[in-house]
Order: sequence, then C-alpha cells, then structure tokens
Amino acid sequence: MFVFVTIKKKKLLIFLGILIVSILCMFSFCYSPKVATVFVEDEMSQAIQQIFDKRTKAILNKDTETLKKLYDCSRKYGIWAYEHELKKMKYLHGWSEKQGIKFTDIHPIVMIKWVKDKGDQTAINLTVCSEYKYVYENDPEKSNLFRIGTYHSLDLKSTDEGWVIIREWYTDPFADSMHIDEMKTEKIRDYILSQDFRDFSNMIERRKNALSYADQYCGAAGGKDYSYNKKYRNYNPLGGDCANFASQILHEGGKFRKNHSWNYGKGATKAWVNAHGFKDYMIYSGRASKVAYGSYEKVYKAAYKLQPGDFVAYEKKGKVTHISVITGADSKGYPLVNSHNTDRYRVPWDLGWNDKGIKFWLVHVHF
Repeated sequence: MFVFVTIKKKKLLIFLGILIVSILCMFSFCYSPKVATVFVEDEMSQAIQQIFDKRTKAILNKDTETLKKLYDCSRKYGIWAYEHELKKMKYLHGWSEKQGIKFTDIHPIVMIKWVKDKGDQTAINLTVCSEYKYVYENDPEKSNLFRIGTYHSLDLKSTDEGWVIIREWYTDPFADSMHIDEMKTEKIRDYILSQDFRDFSNMIERRKNALSYADQYCGAAGGKDYSYNKKYRNYNPLGGDCANFASQILHEGGKFRKNHSWNYGKGATKAWVNAHGFKDYMIYSGRASKVAYGSYEKVYKAAYKLQPGDFVAYEKKGKVTHISVITGADSKGYPLVNSHNTDRYRVPWDLGWNDKGIKFWLVHVHF
C-alpha cells in the first residue's frame, strides 16, 4: 500500500509540474505582443532622438549637407521643412554675431506623446526641450545656457539609410527673426561685450517669488514636469498663453491682487489673458511704467535697466502679440526672459524677435 501511494504521488507531482509549465508558456505567449510593442516604441524613440541630435549638431556647425540628408527633399513638405531649418540656422548664427557670442552646444531632449503607423510612413507627436549653451567672445570661460520648448507634429519614412522627415510642423520660436542681416550689428556687439555681470541677489522677496514661479511653470522649456500650472487653463489653442503666464507670475509669485479689470476665475478678463490688454492695463493702472519703446536699435541699451519680474511686450503692426517676463541676466548682464508659446527658460530677451517690423515695450513693474 505504501509503495502504491508513493507512485501515485509521484505521478501527481509530474502532472502538476507539466501543468504549471504549460500555463507559464501560454502566459508568456499571450503577453509577447506587448513586449514587442515596447521594443518598437523604444526603437522609434531612439531613432527620433538621433534625428534631433543630428539636426541640432548640423545647425550648430552650419553643416548643410548633413542637415539635408535628414529630409525627403523629393516631397514638397519635406523640402519646405528643410528650407525652414536652413533659415533658422542662418538666423541663429547671425544673431550670435550681433551678440558677440559663440554657441558651444545645443542639446535636445525629445519626449514622444504618441506614434501612429500610417502604412508607408509614421506620424509622431512630440515635445522637445532644447538646451543652448554659449560663451562671449571676450569671456570664453563663462558659459551661459537657456532652454526652449517646442511642440512638434511630424511624419517620418523609413529608408535604406534610416528614417527621414517628410513633413514637420511646430511653432518656431525664431519665425519672426529672419531679417537680422538688415541690422547694423557692429556697434551693438561692441556695447554688449563691454557690459558686466549684474547681481540680483538683493532684490525684494516678491520679485524672488515671481522668479521662482516663472522657472517652475515654464512648461516644455524645462519647468516642473515640463508642464504648465494645471490650476489655470492653457490658452495656446485659443491664440496664446503668454499673457496668462505673465499674469500668473505676478499674482501667484509676486502677490499682486486680482481686481475687476485684471482677474481670473471661471473665465479671464482681457487684461489677464490678452497680450495687448495686459500691457495696457499694467501701465495705465500704475502697476508698471514704460522704460523704453521702439525698435531694437533704439531700446537695447535701456534693456539693462530691467529687473526680474519686469516684462517685455513685443509689438507687430501696432498690436502687442507677445509678453515675456524678465527672469535674470547672463554673464554680460544681458536680460533673460521666460514665457509661454513657445516656452522659454532664461532666453536672451530679443532672441526670436529681430524682424525689422517689431517694436519693443520695456516695462518696469512696481512690486
């Protein structure tokens, strides 16, 4: 009887072992597609990161040959995308000459939102945080950096030589800056290079808090979680979020009180959310005052009077279309700004706004 029971137990254990292995195999088979999907997404993510790495390096080095290889220039939208990047390359290097600086590095961080297979091409929606580093010609030991966040929609095609861009759309931070070659830059460069570092460590607490808020919620430019303050509506789909962000900085950080004219609740007043309305309200209410107004050549010296918490309003054809808030200064005291659409973190205040038709309002805020 004992031997019989032992044999039955052995058979039972063998049966259970086979059953467990079978279940594990079935489980592994059922979940293998998910593993493959993750692999494909990782592979795509790496490929897109490589494209942006190559593109920024080509722009940095003025390497038009490498840049062109990233696009399918046999297609209309591919050639348009390539030609736009060429214009951006020209502008960046033209601006750097005006500024008396040299870009030493451009590093993009790509964050993919979704990927869709469309047969012979792949559609991608992504966000890019690009960090730019630069030094001044007469002070190469001091490195400066700023970050710009952009939101992209692009289509890629796989070729024997790798992925190429066949279409790309994004709000280019330099779109209003393609005429810097018409500006006489020698005097400007000499003046900028003659300036010194400015120390803001003794500014009042309200300005410090405004600065902290501006850095925390600068979105895709490297703010907290690369996102905006979810307490407030994002007005970018409705025309722009720059004035909304500036109002938040002054209210949440600088402790400016809301009132009937300048308010955010179930909705937002024009003075809160509209760039032109914000500029007019701040000046005419007495909460701020004009430092200077005019073309870049007329106001760039006055910009050195601005402090963190002050702001710049950018006017096109008689209407203010953008607001940036001063958040510091670089190693030569040149004012830096944060803003939404496109998102900016500590960016030189005129970068992206050098079109000859643009005028600047430099505004001092009375904290």
